[in-house]
Amino acid sequence: MKIIWTREALENIIEIEEYIYQDNPSKATEFTDFLIDKCEYLINNPEIGRIVPELSDPRIRELIVKNYRIVYRYIDEKIQILTVFEGHRLLPLDY
Repeated sequence: MKIIWTREALENIIEIEEYIYQDNPSKATEFTDFLIDKCEYLINNPEIGRIVPELSDPRIRELIVKNYRIVYRYIDEKIQILTVFEGHRLLPLDY
């Protein structure tokens, strides 16, 4: 099983880290590493996330981690991390 990060997901992780850094530099990297570690858990448990309610596609799932949604696609031994964003927002429907 392999994890592939989209450009959008990587950019979102960087933005999250920069945002947290403004208030707490020592926690910024620690928290984004925590998010990334949660994604690594998917390697052995790809179906652990719930189906994204906005899409109802069983191949597109999400992990809820703290206040963030990690949306991923699981296809043929690959897990593609599509996006990471604040949990109160809705997923744009272009996935």
